[in-house]
Amino acid sequence: MSSSPLPAPPSPALAASAAAPSHPSSHSPWRSLRHRGMRWWSFANFVSNAGTWMQLTVQNLLVLQITGSAAATGLSMSVQAAPALLISVFGGAAVDRWPRRLTAAVSQALLGAVAFTTAVLVALDRLDMTSLMVLAAVTGVIATVDGPACALLGNDLVPEADLPSAIGVGALVHQAGRLAGAALAGVAVGLLGTAAAYAANGLSFLFVAAVIPFLRPVRGAVADAGRGGARTVGRPAPADMSVRQGLAFFARRPRLLALAGVTGVSAVFGRNYALTLAVLVTGPLAGGTGAFGTVSTVLAVGGILGAVLAARLRRPSVRLVGALAAAGGLLQVVAGLSPSVAVLLALVLPMAVVESVSDTAGRAVLQTDPPAHLRGRVLGVWGSVGTVWSLGGPPALGLLMELAGARGALVTGGLLIACAIGTGHLLHKRRGAAPVIVRREEGGLPEKAALGTAA
Repeated sequence: MSSSPLPAPPSPALAASAAAPSHPSSHSPWRSLRHRGMRWWSFANFVSNAGTWMQLTVQNLLVLQITGSAAATGLSMSVQAAPALLISVFGGAAVDRWPRRLTAAVSQALLGAVAFTTAVLVALDRLDMTSLMVLAAVTGVIATVDGPACALLGNDLVPEADLPSAIGVGALVHQAGRLAGAALAGVAVGLLGTAAAYAANGLSFLFVAAVIPFLRPVRGAVADAGRGGARTVGRPAPADMSVRQGLAFFARRPRLLALAGVTGVSAVFGRNYALTLAVLVTGPLAGGTGAFGTVSTVLAVGGILGAVLAARLRRPSVRLVGALAAAGGLLQVVAGLSPSVAVLLALVLPMAVVESVSDTAGRAVLQTDPPAHLRGRVLGVWGSVGTVWSLGGPPALGLLMELAGARGALVTGGLLIACAIGTGHLLHKRRGAAPVIVRREEGGLPEKAALGTAA
């Protein structure tokens, strides 16, 4: 995990959130914080994100210090991401099978142990590249369980109608933790040394693990509380929780396939603005690093505004995600044609807002569409697919920039996004408009046989 003021110390009274009143007509972006458990979870997320970003701020510098190689820095990041590509589906299956709160608490404690181990090795000057790679791989393996466990645990703490608010608040907490962690890293390292950042991250994980046992699901929560909380009637037996079942559900679910397609094409040909806009600003627009810093700040502000707007959503859909992604692609086309940094800045804000709202809506669909007993495995499949995009997108976009330049990459990528989503929408409408034949079975009861069905 690394999905308000601190209330009174945690106690069994947190169970009162299970009876928290719902406000079905509310569109407040903060409505999820009415629930005591969600307030504690958001605070725990802030602490954890701050600790994680403290560690990430110094980690790349530490790798460079050990190896003197920028390539080694990228390799350490790839080693940590590799488990998500290979075994996320198994991590998701474990989340579906095991008690959710216990799973999340144990995974957080294990991540804390890895951070403390790294801190000790750094303090004793015993951290070499081999041990660093091993620790990165272990972190990646634990994260394949921790990611879906924490996401679905957060869903247990709010009614289904408040899930977009919870995800939007989570995005704001992530940004706030990032800013706080980066600022605290300099102070901690300056006063106590590099090991302090790892130790602080370890403490943040232990704090989350300590809070989790006091959280209780609310009535009408979108996610099954699992065997660690209220048991859903009809929950499948463990024998029915195979990895193959999750893969089959994902592959046969048109809505999820459409969401994967929209997200994939957007991730590969857009959204890597740290790469494309950096080249555009410092190259064709001759803006320099200071100008790109301003662009980055506007992107961050747009992301925060988008998270607030997305938190107001009530029923996100794949259609909304696709429409926003297509709009973002068209904005990217115009940004690629910008004659100056000033014009680009005017476009960057709506680009970031659209991306943030689209991401939040997509996560809400992903976490609500599957049946409760399959959600961990579906998130596991998504983790594997998303890792392919995150690893393959930057090289593909870099190659496109080599061939077409920064402007050409932005324009071509944006057009590909908009055209791909538009084509998919037209094909979907054509299938949905297919005629339906009504035939009668021997018993005289009508049975509909659709020539084409819409998702």
